[in-house]
Amino acid sequence: MIPSNKHLTLDLRSYSAETNRHQHDYHQLVLPVAGLLEMTVGHRAGKVSCQSAAIIAAGEDHGFAASDDNCFVVADIPAALAPELERLPAFIHLTPALIQYVGFLQLQLQQSNATSQRQMLLLLIQLLHEQQNEPLNLDRRINTARHYLDEHYCEAVSLAQLASIANLSPRQLSQLFRQQLGMTPTQYLIEKRMQRAWQLLEQQNLSIQQVADATGYSSLAAFSDRFRKHFDIPPSYFRRFGK
Repeated sequence: MIPSNKHLTLDLRSYSAETNRHQHDYHQLVLPVAGLLEMTVGHRAGKVSCQSAAIIAAGEDHGFAASDDNCFVVADIPAALAPELERLPAFIHLTPALIQYVGFLQLQLQQSNATSQRQMLLLLIQLLHEQQNEPLNLDRRINTARHYLDEHYCEAVSLAQLASIANLSPRQLSQLFRQQLGMTPTQYLIEKRMQRAWQLLEQQNLSIQQVADATGYSSLAAFSDRFRKHFDIPPSYFRRFGK
């Protein structure tokens, strides 16, 4: 399905062995899960496999041929939502942090959990830019607020406090933050906490209470409830099944 200019899609896809060439009016990210996808984007040749991904800018002619058994996380993103993707290379090497995030996206899609799809995609775009040392083109005040949340996500941060740091009114901060990052400051803070909690739970060397403390939740019950609502699995899943 081709998304409209107002919508985006994120799903798991498999491709045929035949070579196809086409273009579309939205950006596309192709991230590896299993198998190999050989691609040409414009005059550049590369592949999506294991530790490499493809970024196809809107309007860019591209073709592909896949191995027999393959699966990829694919994001179709309206050009207006992330115009800065045009500046990134067509093929990139994935850092361990990005590989881990792709695994997280795969699990969410397998569980049909699309409640925070937009937030997940916007954070993925942010990770891609940070890896390429290509900062997002944000308003300086919003960038200040975002960096503060990145550094203080484990603390209690009120909207009034964050607005003061950004030199904006709470209403202005909420409006600009949503316009430029696609979510409210509160949603961004929750997303950062949940992503960090996922990482800590996978490491196996901390108790669930310690993970809750490290991500800003003094109440284990409140942390567990938030984690379950966010990911549709309880934190105990990682301990029960040795994840």
